[in-house]
Amino acid sequence: MRSLILPKTLVHLAALTPLAILLWQMWGEAKGFSNALGADPVAEIEHRLGLWALRFLMITLAITPLRQLTGWNVLVRFRRILGLYAFAYASLHFAAYLGLDLRGFWAQIFQDIIKRPYITVGFIAWLLLVPLAVTSTTGWIKRLGRNWARLHKLVYVIAVLAVLHFWWLVKSDLREPALYAGILAVLLGWRAWKALKARATAKVKARSVPAARA
Repeated sequence: MRSLILPKTLVHLAALTPLAILLWQMWGEAKGFSNALGADPVAEIEHRLGLWALRFLMITLAITPLRQLTGWNVLVRFRRILGLYAFAYASLHFAAYLGLDLRGFWAQIFQDIIKRPYITVGFIAWLLLVPLAVTSTTGWIKRLGRNWARLHKLVYVIAVLAVLHFWWLVKSDLREPALYAGILAVLLGWRAWKALKARATAKVKARSVPAARA
């Protein structure tokens, strides 16, 4: 739809802005005229990329409740874009860990996955995102049919793992991961409430049909 070209362009620009800022600050650090990334630039880079991956994941999950509350069905058209940006930032987060933290000693990742639970759940979350990103195209939706919706329900598991990854990663101040845990609880709670409500409505209709026939 042509009417969505501008909104989608704005979404792309907004989604790429954090990355552009980060790249600019990294360039400033490399040239020595900026200290925007703090005392531990590598940790800051990884943190920001991971945080934006989590934010886009939360925004993606918020699309359905917002659509149901507002009636703006057009919001669904932005869900795929936002989900892919969540995957992109998560992949950059993982790449920064491999390239900047491990510095080429990639075999060490297997030791970290086994020994560090927060890396274990983070890695699993990223792995589960891969098939969702791959099957996000219209062609895959048609190929998978009903199985596509079943597959993409993995996003709920991914979101829980991502919040858990953040929670276990933070060692002292848990306010920020607690905030995202609260947001996720609301988003999943809304879905659970809607599902229970729909099930109760279906039971009432099922009972009313025989009564009407009698």
